[in-house]
Amino acid sequence: NGVKLCRAGAAPVGEDSGLMDVRDLAERHEPPPAAAAGRVSKHDMVDEYVDHVLGFVDAQRMAPLLVVADTANGMGGLVLPAIFERLPVKLVGLYLELDGTFPNHPADPMQPENQEDVRKTVVEHDADIGLAFDGDADRVFVTDERAEAVSGSLITALVAEAMLEREPGATILHNVICSWVVPEVIRERGGTPVRTRVGHSLIKKVMAETGAVFGGEHSGHYYFRDHYRADSGIIAALLVLERLSQAGVPMSELLAPYRRYHASGEINSEVDDQEARIEEVAAAFPDGSQDRLDGLTVQYRDWWFNVRPSNTEPLLRLNVEARTPELLEEKTTELLRLIRGE
Repeated sequence: NGVKLCRAGAAPVGEDSGLMDVRDLAERHEPPPAAAAGRVSKHDMVDEYVDHVLGFVDAQRMAPLLVVADTANGMGGLVLPAIFERLPVKLVGLYLELDGTFPNHPADPMQPENQEDVRKTVVEHDADIGLAFDGDADRVFVTDERAEAVSGSLITALVAEAMLEREPGATILHNVICSWVVPEVIRERGGTPVRTRVGHSLIKKVMAETGAVFGGEHSGHYYFRDHYRADSGIIAALLVLERLSQAGVPMSELLAPYRRYHASGEINSEVDDQEARIEEVAAAFPDGSQDRLDGLTVQYRDWWFNVRPSNTEPLLRLNVEARTPELLEEKTTELLRLIRGE
């Protein structure tokens, strides 16, 4: 459990926009007094919230899908049933009860073991789709009808397509570790892709500067201009359900045109000197197109990789993508040996 701080209008508070000031205040033994006394009030906002998120889709276009949703005893369990009550969709809910001890499994669907229950239930109920939310439901991970996980890059491409139908020619953000398919789809649908660093405070800032209607991260965060530029796994899930309803085909078939490349997923390696190791990697690939937007990205015609340091641990995070599985395996092995000094 934790707290994410925002300014008015959900403007982010990050390391370069006030978070360090908050830390310094919190660490003082005697913080300075507030200029005025605060007030506490209570409001039940569920109905208004449901109205808001349903404003991103046309409920009349929804098919009677069978949807499995695992909210992991997090906040999604409070609002998801109220949303699905107003849709022609049958919900099979897992762990909807709010419980901050997370008794069933951790509320981190990025870890494959925390998606096991939703995948199992998709198979048991012959469901159309599975949705796994994190604790505050700002992330969602999708499982197709075969109980196979869908990458955040493919969901970003799918949602970008939906948003560009609503707002032709719009700007769409994607971070540096998203698949090549994301900017390709955005351009094919007439939009303007803008590549960003990883992280919510950075993406929200670029979204405000560019007026982007949507931004997606491979990690399952999806940001919407008309949602205060904040990320919402629930809005993203609703847009995916709308696209699936319109397509009239299984989820795996809907996503087939987006499966153009092969990806390693994020691989972490513990290193003593992050920056020195990144420079060693850069020197080993001098003929590739390199940039330092976020860590090191090197691109070739048939493959690319990004390696960037963790902000909180002595780790380097590697992502590799290639046109063939053989090339992916070759380059991932080569890079890991270099990063790990093997």
